[in-house]
Amino acid sequence: MPNPKRRHSKSRTRQRRAHDAIATPQFQTDKETGEARMPHRIDPATGMYKGRQIIDVKDSE
Repeated sequence: MPNPKRRHSKSRTRQRRAHDAIATPQFQTDKETGEARMPHRIDPATGMYKGRQIIDVKDSE
């Protein structure tokens, strides 16, 4: 198993770890309801995706 010959500096280690940060989730506002939702997902309130009815949502009343 190869081992590093020299120790990596703190700067080099931190530069590598700079890419490991967790990105904030992206949200879009729905055109019909105005609520925030994640892109490329079915709207759980209406069951719509790209203007088409995908799933039937039952009213919880």
